[in-house]
Amino acid sequence: MSGKVRLVELLEDQCDPAKCTGRKLIRRKLAEGVTTVRGLPRGAVLLDPRSEKALSLEDSKAVHARGIVALDCSWKHVEESYGRHDLKGLMPGRALPFLLAANPLHYAQPMQLSTMEAFAAALFILGEGKQARELLGSYTWGLGFEALNAEPLAAYAACATSGEVVKAQAEFAGPLTREEE
Repeated sequence: MSGKVRLVELLEDQCDPAKCTGRKLIRRKLAEGVTTVRGLPRGAVLLDPRSEKALSLEDSKAVHARGIVALDCSWKHVEESYGRHDLKGLMPGRALPFLLAANPLHYAQPMQLSTMEAFAAALFILGEGKQARELLGSYTWGLGFEALNAEPLAAYAACATSGEVVKAQAEFAGPLTREEE
């Protein structure tokens, strides 16, 4: 690959700007921020936790040509935020596989990643570890994300297809449903 993967955030302004990992990436020029759907690159890959298809190496061509988009919103409002924007025809949505958060607010909680962690996870899965580490290095706790998820990230990066990623995540996620009391 020549150059870095373009990272774009659709800003929802739901987080404390002082603590928002996405805003810090923008300030450090590691990502771009836009406030309207019009500002998003068509054909980029949207990180969407509601997507039925997992991010995989199959998405490399689109990612390297157009970039990765994340909706920078609060986990408390994720359904509402994704529901407000009609992005289906604009770009394919991809879910990240099972990973643990390293951010202080959600430490070791499954799938509660910050925007920075989501971008870094996507980059690791797509074989862009150098760029992922550059993002993670922007926070003192950031490199802990790679350490906490080293085994699953390596497994997902070795998968060629979404189906393989989904199968690999079963090894790390275990049962994802709550037991009945």
